Amino acid sequence: MTGRGRSALSFESAHVIPEFAAMIAQILPTVSPSSSLAHIGLKLRSVNTRGRIGVPALTAILLGVFSVTCLAVEKPFTPVEDTKGSWTFTADPKLPNVLILGDSISIGYTRAVRGNLGGKANLYRPMNGRGPDNCGDTTIGLGKIDAWLGTQKWDVIHFNWGLWDLCYRNPASKTQGNRDKVGGKLSTTPEDYEKNLERLVTRLEATGAKLIWASTTVVPEGEEGRIVGDDANYNEVAARVMKKHNIATNDLFTLSKGFAGKLSTKAGDVHFTPEGYEKLAEQVSASIEKLLPEKAVK
Repeated sequence: MTGRGRSALSFESAHVIPEFAAMIAQILPTVSPSSSLAHIGLKLRSVNTRGRIGVPALTAILLGVFSVTCLAVEKPFTPVEDTKGSWTFTADPKLPNVLILGDSISIGYTRAVRGNLGGKANLYRPMNGRGPDNCGDTTIGLGKIDAWLGTQKWDVIHFNWGLWDLCYRNPASKTQGNRDKVGGKLSTTPEDYEKNLERLVTRLEATGAKLIWASTTVVPEGEEGRIVGDDANYNEVAARVMKKHNIATNDLFTLSKGFAGKLSTKAGDVHFTPEGYEKLAEQVSASIEKLLPEKAVK
């Protein structure tokens, strides 16, 4: 580019950038990250009277602003906000409210469970600015549980923590989630896991909801950050806590172990194929339905 070209660009930018900022200021109150591209485009045309900035470029930049903003201020959404985006559903105030808490395994079966319980319950899970919230390990759970529970009246809560707790992580590892069972550090010792679960269960009991513990699903051979057998060990720890509090258990460990790796997304992966999640969803749905108020299942 010639010096003249650079000067022209600089001159144009000096005038366009303030103009762009003014347009964004006008537009922001009327759109949101969930607005359609068509809606955003119409709003931009209404304020872009001089036409010096292309609407496609404006739209792309505005969506980028939304993305950066969401990442910068991300916080747990209350479960009621699970009615947004691709997770949209219409809650029926006459139906009981059910909350699912858990990691990516639970994310995988949540919408199928919602479909199975259609007309019987409003089914929620925590959300964040980018989609369904992964409830992580018990330490994360303790930090976010109040936000996840919100002020909603819960009839049933189906919950799990485990796969993140028994995971070994190493900041230097390049695997997803920095998993490294050779050189990594255990996220949560069995002793701390039990203490954390005790605190979480006590908090969940305070809601007055009926509780269902979902046992942690199987750790397959070849998992890069988890040791085969730790799944059973941590489930034994959890079983002690649930027995003490007389909480029902939905045995997803035995169910997933029965898949024999055939329904895993790939070898050594704790996640499942759509068929695998459907099978998990069937059992989760049945366990929840048993605890719904009688009038809800008639």
